[in-house]
Amino acid sequence: MNYTTFGRNSGLRVSALALGTGNFGTGWGYGSEREEAKQVFDRYVEAGGNFIDTADAYQFGQSEEIVGEFIAAERDRFVVATKYSLSASPEPGISRSGNSRKNMIQSVENSLKRLKTDRIDLLWAHFDDQLTPLEEIVRAFDDLVRAGKIQYAGLSNFPAWRIARADTLAELRGWSRIAGIQVEYSLVQRTAERELLPMAEALGLAATLWSPLGGGLLTGKYRQSNEGRLTGFGGRLVHTEQDTTLLDTVFAVAGELNVLPLQVAIAWLQDKAARSSTSLIPILGSRNLAQLNDTLQALNVRLEKDQIARLDAVSAISAGTPHDQIASTLPRAQGGGEFVKAWPRA
Repeated sequence: MNYTTFGRNSGLRVSALALGTGNFGTGWGYGSEREEAKQVFDRYVEAGGNFIDTADAYQFGQSEEIVGEFIAAERDRFVVATKYSLSASPEPGISRSGNSRKNMIQSVENSLKRLKTDRIDLLWAHFDDQLTPLEEIVRAFDDLVRAGKIQYAGLSNFPAWRIARADTLAELRGWSRIAGIQVEYSLVQRTAERELLPMAEALGLAATLWSPLGGGLLTGKYRQSNEGRLTGFGGRLVHTEQDTTLLDTVFAVAGELNVLPLQVAIAWLQDKAARSSTSLIPILGSRNLAQLNDTLQALNVRLEKDQIARLDAVSAISAGTPHDQIASTLPRAQGGGEFVKAWPRA
């Protein structure tokens, strides 16, 4: 497995694929028992992985407890990321959820206990609660960094403008910078390309990518059957003409390379990461060893330029406002003619 620094604003070194542990435990009524989770964890580590992604809400705290047990013998080997916002309680209530300083500190203390560690390497605010001022979130992050409770902080599932403002506030006030973002991104969900990923590249933020297989759609398992969709999280049926065309193309490329469709999907993300000026890190949410083994094989898959172009074309989205307008008027705005052709474009 290859490694990368976590964005351009940190020296934190992480593996190119992160292990998502939302399936570790059965608190939600589905997931992996400890023995099955241990097989997944050990195989990921054997492959060279060191970046573990969990959250206090995953399996109502069971995921953190299991991760804490697994990392205990070699704690310093791993980069452990967890999240707060949603609470580990099945009934969080108003006092145990949200992004306030109160809930952040309370959640971190509880996560440290479940993880059986004295620090969290990367703390995410899991979701934007649309209530807590950014100044409060970023200053509380900084306080926890100074206290040694966390090493880095990031924002998951936040709008781009709020992330940019939070990072600017931190930079101007001398607080710990935002290290990265977490966002859904795959061949079936490319809307992050409109604002979030360009912002991450511009600010040097790492981007960890959840649901890289489009909620299972890119495995093909929901192509003709609804089985399993309502158990587990993220299941998605083919329900649009673009989904069908996309899957046809993914399966065609997989056939050309004699690999699995899911390996094509991960290889496409790897190509995006190789072309990015910052870190793009898919999070693998494998529930069992067989799923993880299949996904890890994607590390050996290399797509040809024409295959990438076909996948890009069939999964393309409209950039929307104002990007469509900018693209259509850019030649005129830059003066037109030979000047535009000679102008260095990023």
